[in-house]
Amino acid sequence: MKRKTAFITGASHGIGRAIAETFAQAGYALAINCRTSEAELKSLAEELSVSCHISCLPLVGDASHEPFIKNAFQTIQKELGPVDVLVNNAGISHIGLLTDMSLEEWNRIIQVNLTSLFCCCKHAIPSMIHNKSGAILNISSVWGNTGASMEVAYSASKGGVNSFTKALAKELAPSNITVNAIACGLIDTRMNHCFSREECQQLSEEIPAGRFGTPKEAADLALSLVNAPSYLTGQIIALDGGWQ
Repeated sequence: MKRKTAFITGASHGIGRAIAETFAQAGYALAINCRTSEAELKSLAEELSVSCHISCLPLVGDASHEPFIKNAFQTIQKELGPVDVLVNNAGISHIGLLTDMSLEEWNRIIQVNLTSLFCCCKHAIPSMIHNKSGAILNISSVWGNTGASMEVAYSASKGGVNSFTKALAKELAPSNITVNAIACGLIDTRMNHCFSREECQQLSEEIPAGRFGTPKEAADLALSLVNAPSYLTGQIIALDGGWQ
């Protein structure tokens, strides 16, 4: 039986790296992507290839740049076969007042967090439709549901991810392709290392679970969702320790 192939964006560290490790351990062939952390990505690809006995293809480039993504899918098709699972994890944050934000900063948040979904889904969907199967999983945020002060652009982009997920799920359900999202709360990743120890303590006290989540918990949920029955689609699953 042919191994299933997963393409994971933003995979050099944090949640994306944990998802790559978890999927590799489950026997998936992988294509993993990042934009700038080339050494980390290639090291991870080599590590997973050896430890999990899978093919792991590193692809360095901007997931919101359609020519790169078009070429990436052609390379994946040639090296690994069609993509069975797409995990859109690439994302960046921005903390600050909206009035202090430049148009360039706004556009970059939207491009990385939302336009990348369009590019990747556009090129993943045709083979999934042909095979009448597939799973798309988008990594979102609780701020896409509720919004966050000082994170207007980030919240807007993740709200877009949630609506994108629900709409595309309806479009692809007749083809037996699922589209879901994980709305992450505070996960212990590099993105949240901007907080001081005191701020982290205060935030942990606000969370009913009393702690930040781990990348491994997000990865385990990701694997569960792409392997769930196809009737589970169009859902935004919160992973936030009961916070929001």
